[in-house]
Amino acid sequence: MARIAVLGAGLGGVIMAYELRDVLGKGHEVVVVNKGTTYSFVPSNPWVAVGWRDKEAIEVDLAPVFGKRDIRLHPQGAARVHPEENRIELSDGASVSYDFLVIATGPDLAFDEIEGFGPEHHTQSICHVDHALQAKAAFDRLVKNPGPVIIGAAQGASCYGPAYEFTFVLDKALRDAKVRDRVPMTFVTAEPYIGHLGLDGVGDTKTLLESEMRQHHVKWITNAKVDAVEAGRMLVSELAEDGALKASHALPFSYAMMLPAFRGVPAVRGIEGLTNPRGFILADRHQRNPTFRNVFSVGVCVAIPPVGKTPVPVGVPKTGFMIESMVTATAHNIARLVDGLEPEAEATWNAVCLADFGDGGVAFVAQPQIPPRNVNWSSSGKWVHAAKIGFEKYFLRKIRIGKSEPFYERLALQALGIDKLKAVKIDEQA
Repeated sequence: MARIAVLGAGLGGVIMAYELRDVLGKGHEVVVVNKGTTYSFVPSNPWVAVGWRDKEAIEVDLAPVFGKRDIRLHPQGAARVHPEENRIELSDGASVSYDFLVIATGPDLAFDEIEGFGPEHHTQSICHVDHALQAKAAFDRLVKNPGPVIIGAAQGASCYGPAYEFTFVLDKALRDAKVRDRVPMTFVTAEPYIGHLGLDGVGDTKTLLESEMRQHHVKWITNAKVDAVEAGRMLVSELAEDGALKASHALPFSYAMMLPAFRGVPAVRGIEGLTNPRGFILADRHQRNPTFRNVFSVGVCVAIPPVGKTPVPVGVPKTGFMIESMVTATAHNIARLVDGLEPEAEATWNAVCLADFGDGGVAFVAQPQIPPRNVNWSSSGKWVHAAKIGFEKYFLRKIRIGKSEPFYERLALQALGIDKLKAVKIDEQA
């Protein structure tokens, strides 16, 4: 019997545990280490931040679901991974040993890298549901006392879609409250242009998102480096294409929501051979660590180099379907190793994204997510908002019933020609 440990129970970790149980069967042990027993659907956080969802509506208690699927849960959380010992040190001093480890921790939020940044200081966040609840309280104060708003993503951020989503969700919520006319809005981003998304754009996202910004009366500053945040004021350096200072801005605000840069979590950061300098997990094309060959990684914690050089550091996002493709490849590869074979599965890293704007939105398909691509498509319309609501309900149901990919999802993806795994090349002389 092999023991496979999954570190983290976010989007990647939970689906990882389900897929491992499916491919390995009952003959092997699947354990999950996570801080707490709750799964939270992060894409709904922008709605929580304006009161369109409450916390309970987007959370699932994993304990009973894992119990039914014979997945052991350690809710203490991890203090440190010791890959040379095949061991996870838990926060209470206990340990979990493993034969194979899948790291799916998500990121550590690097608010401390900018003075005055983050929910403990002067800016809001939607990266965690508790942050979104705090942002909701700040939103209520904004409605009572309207003033300037700043939304965006700081230097080094690798998740831009939620910043755009929240810009337009907030716009809609302020219009509903009849105070939008008293709230000037500015979008501040490290991206070299609107719609870059950390991916050098997808389809016509530059034109689509610039058009949406203009229609919703949102000004923007690109190539922006946040120098510091004070109470009611954000200090921003706008850089030119050659990296020289183009302009300095002291932007007043009554409300600011800025996404931070990500880095690896403390439990893995600084382990030689396992992580890069930012603490992200190094992985080969099979999601396998080159140094510790029984360690795999999926999701936001995976080290992926930036897409081209930019004046301000811009990270690469790891979107939902891209993460699910990593999960499927990893599950197949661990199953092969358990059977004494070598890994062969490679994730496609295809991306299918829905960015909700409150009463419309933008959708895109990128195959693969990192250019050059075979498919590079984007579109906008009211249908995206309805599709995002449907996806939220569908995905939460998947988590609640313990299924990684129900058969009807598999059929739909096949019909659309969207695959999670690359085709395996067969040596004709073998």
